[in-house]
Amino acid sequence: MIFPKACCSFLWIYLVTEACFSVLTCYADQASTLVVDASDSSGRPIPDTLFGVFFEEINHAGAGGLWAELVNNRGFEAGGTKSSSNIAPWTRVGKEQTVFLQTELSSCFEQNKVALKMDVLCDNCDGVGVSNPGFWGLNIVEGKKYKVVFFVKSNGALEMTVSFRETKGGRILASGDIIGSASEVSKWKRMETILEAGASSSYSSLYLTTTKKGVIWLDQVSAMPVDTYKGHGFRSDLVNMLLDLKPAFLRFPGGCFVEGETLKNAFRWKASVGGWEERPGHFNDVWGYWTDDGFGFFEGLQLAEDIGAKPLWVFNTGISHSDEIDTKDIAAFVQEALDGIEFAIGAVTSKWGSLRASMGHPQPFDLNYVGVGNEDCFKKNYQGNYLAFYKAIKAAYPKMQIISNCDASSKPLNHPADMYDYHTYPKESQSMFINAGVFDKTPRNGPKAFVSEYALTGEQANYGTLLGAVSEAGFLIGLERNSDHVMMASYAPLFVNANDRQWNPDAIVFNSFQVYGTPSYWVQFMFRESNGATLLKSQFQTPHPDSVAASAILCKNSQDQKSYFKIKVANVGKSPINVKITLKGIESSNVAKATKTVLTSANAFDENSFAYPKKIVPKRNPLKSGSTEINDILPPVSFTVFDLLKIN
Repeated sequence: MIFPKACCSFLWIYLVTEACFSVLTCYADQASTLVVDASDSSGRPIPDTLFGVFFEEINHAGAGGLWAELVNNRGFEAGGTKSSSNIAPWTRVGKEQTVFLQTELSSCFEQNKVALKMDVLCDNCDGVGVSNPGFWGLNIVEGKKYKVVFFVKSNGALEMTVSFRETKGGRILASGDIIGSASEVSKWKRMETILEAGASSSYSSLYLTTTKKGVIWLDQVSAMPVDTYKGHGFRSDLVNMLLDLKPAFLRFPGGCFVEGETLKNAFRWKASVGGWEERPGHFNDVWGYWTDDGFGFFEGLQLAEDIGAKPLWVFNTGISHSDEIDTKDIAAFVQEALDGIEFAIGAVTSKWGSLRASMGHPQPFDLNYVGVGNEDCFKKNYQGNYLAFYKAIKAAYPKMQIISNCDASSKPLNHPADMYDYHTYPKESQSMFINAGVFDKTPRNGPKAFVSEYALTGEQANYGTLLGAVSEAGFLIGLERNSDHVMMASYAPLFVNANDRQWNPDAIVFNSFQVYGTPSYWVQFMFRESNGATLLKSQFQTPHPDSVAASAILCKNSQDQKSYFKIKVANVGKSPINVKITLKGIESSNVAKATKTVLTSANAFDENSFAYPKKIVPKRNPLKSGSTEINDILPPVSFTVFDLLKIN
């Protein structure tokens, strides 16, 4: 008999139950036992920095995602800033004989000279010009307001219509007129209008059209929702996904994005600050798309502050994927890093601190961590370059925590560092799960570990499976256990636009109007109370050491300010398990309101999707009673968290 995959695990449980008369009886002789010392003297503190998030400009995470700019290639620079450029995805509105488009190096902005010249060849015609579909469609919502800003020059009086229209069919969702006298627009002029949508469409475009014959130049065309998060330009629904994780830190802006395939296209922070219209943008050659750098260095610092996380800035060390700067020539890059730190934390009277203040943030940001490069340890010039950065930064900012790319989990570093970077992307769930012990034997007398990138990848992970998430839960339990050495950890990548999957899987999936968390996101959600908690002493015995892991912490709930025992059990195996949990050193009367939260599904390879965004989410139910003894059956491929209120 052949059964659908989704039924297999339930069928298996049913057959075993019938054969054994009860799953509990069947597995009683194979029970996994966790004995927790719940006394006041037990345990040690977990760093309050342990779990955070890592943002990289990959998968259109920022451009067309977290950064709420709706216009794609707003400055017409996507083909380069030094020569005439392609204008994609802009398209002509009207026939070629009515309007002719070309780019010129005639903009008023010195760092991005490309502008669009629009020759309108007809008079009193049906509105010709250009349109932009944004990033796979603009999401325009009835009743919401959108600010449209652009720079314009004309050889005569300007009469232009700015509108949002449904891409298919052309239905007008919002519209406004821009008028300028010949003298007003004879030189470049900034224009701004607020459009309120009278209808909704998730697949719309921005139109700039005219019925008047003449020549019009356009540059730096921007459209953004008025209601971005705190007015800082971030897409609110995506920020809310981050807030729910309560991240302790934000590592940014990469990743390989920091390195570039070539140094020519590496992210350089100085080109990403100041007015957005002044930023030249650059080709993200590692991930294959143009970014206007609207989400720049300042925005990364601002986002960290907005979500209550500590910023962790990763900068380029003069090394890309294909070329390197010799250590003898690295001084300019070192100065750039020093200037970046000054921008973040310098006084308003300093050169770069004053620029930060002019952008609306006179108070220093809380920057205490910097990552010197990304995955560069084994490249020819890394260690020489690293030492130049380390010495200069420590001399100027002695308290700055500096992170080396070189792994010290199995052998000591041969250079000074406050932390070292550790990345892991196994392709087998078993490898991910047992990698929980990677720091068990690491000496505690050297620099601390920063697990800045981890995830199960490959076929078992696909776009974000339950199996991948549970294997990661086992890994994170190991990080908790080793949190006397592991100071920080973050999943990677954080975001993916479903229209541009450069890397799979990812924690948060979105398009122009939808968002959901993968099971890996929900595992992080279930660890969010670990930062600053107390890791309790416990003894875990199991007949399934390669598939079951457990830990116990004491944490304070940020909502009710009460203390809870939180016991986590990850079961990556194909069979249900009987788990027996005992809390020692505390009376039963001191425990109440016990709940069980389970992340599981019918099939280990189930995933969430836009159609079923909550197919796999944590489900909480009360236990029959709060007690110091718990005996429960946990499903195959599941992550379970028991919460017990501590009564003083």
